Amino acid sequence: MEGKKIALVTYYWPPAGGPGVQRWLKFVKYLAPAGYEVHVIIPENPSYPFLDDSLISDVPEEVILVPQAIIEPYRLAELVGKKKVKSMGTGVLPPESKQSFLQRIALFIRGNAFVPDARILWVKPTSSFLEKYLVEKDIQTLITTGPPHSVHLIGMNVKRSVQGLRWIADFRDPWTTIEYHDSLRMTERTKSVHKRMESEVLNSADDILVTSKGTEREFRQITPKPIHVITNGFDSEVKHLEQLDDFFSIKHVGSLLSGRNPQALWAALKRLSTEVEGFSTSVRLQLYGAVSAEVLESIKRFGLENITDLKGYIPHAEVVGRLAASQILLLIEANNPKKRCILPGKLFEYLSSGRPVVAVGVAGSDIEEILESSGGGRYFHYDDEQKIYDHLLDLFTAYKNGKSNPGADNVMQYHRKTLCNQLIALLESNP
Repeated sequence: MEGKKIALVTYYWPPAGGPGVQRWLKFVKYLAPAGYEVHVIIPENPSYPFLDDSLISDVPEEVILVPQAIIEPYRLAELVGKKKVKSMGTGVLPPESKQSFLQRIALFIRGNAFVPDARILWVKPTSSFLEKYLVEKDIQTLITTGPPHSVHLIGMNVKRSVQGLRWIADFRDPWTTIEYHDSLRMTERTKSVHKRMESEVLNSADDILVTSKGTEREFRQITPKPIHVITNGFDSEVKHLEQLDDFFSIKHVGSLLSGRNPQALWAALKRLSTEVEGFSTSVRLQLYGAVSAEVLESIKRFGLENITDLKGYIPHAEVVGRLAASQILLLIEANNPKKRCILPGKLFEYLSSGRPVVAVGVAGSDIEEILESSGGGRYFHYDDEQKIYDHLLDLFTAYKNGKSNPGADNVMQYHRKTLCNQLIALLESNP
C-alpha cells in the first residue's frame, strides 16, 4: 500500500446531509477499491444543519475514520436562540432590512470574531495532531476540502511542519468572493484578513482543486500554482425511462435562500395559471429543502400557494427517484456576479435523471455552458419573464400531448467514477 496512503481533512461527513458531504464521500467510495488507504479526519462532535443517516452506508469499510474534537460556537449560540442559529447554519438569512438587532449582532460576531469561519477553533488542535499522525502512519499526501475554509489553514500548518508532504487544497466553493460573505457584516480589516489567508493558502498548496472554470480563472489571478478543475457529479445509474409523475411536476431540490427569488419565474407561472387552460389544475411546484421567508412571500404575492408543495429536506437516497419522475427540474441561483463560477452539486444529479432542467441565474454563469453542451435544459436570466413563459408553455403542451420532454444525453463525463479517475491521475502524477 506504500505510495497510496492519503489523509483527507473534511468538516462534512456522514451523517451530515446537504451538498457539502457528497463530493468527497463519493471520491472516497472509488478511491478505496482503487487501492488507496484513505484516512479521513473529521470532527468528533460537529454541529450539522442537516442529518442524513442514509449516507452512512456509502462509506467504504476500508476507510479509516479519525475523529478529532471540535469546539462549535453555534452550540453555544443555540443557548440564546436555537431556531435562529439553525437558520444561520442552513444559510437561510433574512435580508439586512428585515434582520432583528440580535441577528445583526450575531452576524457581526460570526463575520469578525471567527475568521475565516466558525470552525477556526478546530485548526490548532487538529494541526498539532496531524503533524504527528502523518509521520507515524507514513502518509505523504494530505487533502483538505472547504468550505469551511479553515480546514485549509490546517493543511497549510501541517505542510510547513512535515517535510516532503504533498498538500492538495480542494475548493468546493470560492473563498473571498463567495456570496454569503456579503451578509456577514465584515469590517474592512476582516475582509483584508480573508484576502491574506486566501493568498497564503493558494500559494502554499502544491496543487489546487476547483469545481468550475470560473473559480479556476479567479484563482489564477492570485497564484501560479497548478489548478485542476474536477467538477461535482452524480453517482446513480442514468435512467431516462422512469415512470413520470402523472401531473405536471416542477421540482426544486436544495435551499432557496432570499437571493434566489426570481420574480420573472413566479410571474410566468402566475400568467400560465390564469391564461392557459388546464395549467393550474395540472401543475405542482414542489420545493425540497429550506425555503426563505422572502421566497415564500413572493410565492404568496403571485398567488402560487395553491400549486406549491413545501416538502422539506429529504435523504439523498430518496432524491434520485424523485428527480427521475419529475416533468421539469428547477434550478435557481442568485442574480449575483459572484455566482457565475458556482456549479451546484444538484446540477449533475439533475442531468443524470434525464429530465429537462429549467435554470434561472446570473448572466455568464458556468451553469449555462454545461446545460448547453449536455443538452440538459435551458438557462434564463432574471429579466427573461417572456422567455420563461414561452418555454414552460412548450413543455406543458408536450406534457398534455403525452410526449416526454427529453433531458441531457451527454452526461457520463460527470459520473463520480469518471471524475475520481481524474483525481487518481492527479494523485499519481509527480507534484
